[in-house]
Amino acid sequence: MKKLFVLTGEPSGDKLASTVISKLKNNNNDIEYLSVGGSNLKKIGIKSIFELKEITYLGFTSVLLNIFKIRKRINQTVDEILKFNPDILFSVDSPDFTLRVAEKVKKINPRIKTIHYVAPQVWIWRKSRVKKMKKFIDHILLLFDFEKKYFDEESVKNTFVGHPLIEDIGTNKVDVNNLISKDKKIISIFPGSRKSETNILLPILIEFINLMNMKDVNYSYVFHATEDNKDQIVDFVKGKNLKNIDVISNENMKKEILLNSIFAICKSGTVSLQVCNANIPSIIIYKLSFVNFMIFRLLVNVKFANIINIINNKEVIPELLQNECNAKEIYNSVRYIIKNPSIAKKQLEECNRTLNGIRSKSSSSNEAALILRNSLIS
Repeated sequence: MKKLFVLTGEPSGDKLASTVISKLKNNNNDIEYLSVGGSNLKKIGIKSIFELKEITYLGFTSVLLNIFKIRKRINQTVDEILKFNPDILFSVDSPDFTLRVAEKVKKINPRIKTIHYVAPQVWIWRKSRVKKMKKFIDHILLLFDFEKKYFDEESVKNTFVGHPLIEDIGTNKVDVNNLISKDKKIISIFPGSRKSETNILLPILIEFINLMNMKDVNYSYVFHATEDNKDQIVDFVKGKNLKNIDVISNENMKKEILLNSIFAICKSGTVSLQVCNANIPSIIIYKLSFVNFMIFRLLVNVKFANIINIINNKEVIPELLQNECNAKEIYNSVRYIIKNPSIAKKQLEECNRTLNGIRSKSSSSNEAALILRNSLIS
């Protein structure tokens, strides 16, 4: 029986990995799995060697403060992978964790094939990583076609598979009537998947909702949570005495709610692609500690945080970062776009044009699953 170890480092990677592995499992029953994963991999029957939340840290200072814990987990993961002795180590995103593990595993056991899904953003910072990755990654699966040149330059085997979040938005229909009030319009809120992110953004978002409610009570606010941070968000919201807030974590329900939204507020990250794909106008928010932000500014060589804006080299989707990420600025931006349909229409047109330019011809998860299957039998 073939063996495959799935290595993720945060909930978004766990979600991406589960879409690929579920496709692989549909056509291959003779594969044994083990992982570092979260709730999505768990749902499809993949055991994790420890809780994903134990390695999910945000920002440079958080990593430094937890460096010994992270190092211990890296070494533990390497030991477990070597003990499991898989045919393939399939790592997904979170390069500061997953690639460190892959490098150590490859050094000790070169026979294990290493396939990485979601390239580190070398076009934003640390381009030199490509040369280093060549030594321990056998095949890298790219979300964006424009990434190919960086890996081709160093002769790193790569395949453009596309981004799963801009595939067909179709869902398994679920009943959300208990969340959708006919007399209220929905604003979807994506506060992030890491606890450290939501700790920073939740107070700001609640203050924003209070400002909106003072002006107009005809909106309902739905927080899109993960299974791992839902309780944290529910507990925070509980004592705020706000009747027009819901928190959901079911993936099909989240898709259905998004499709019924008039607007979305997104923490900077890949979820914004999913929002664009659903044709919902949005803004991007993000906030780091002052120290983390200063380090970030020194290292990063792009002007924007959001991938749509980076590709277009202009602000298609408004970004409220750091000092601008406050309740008043969010309120002003949301109200302005909602009250000016032509602005929202222009944003959506530019987003759709951009998505069409980066969309793959087939399903990203199908392509990735096929590569894994072929690698197992080769």
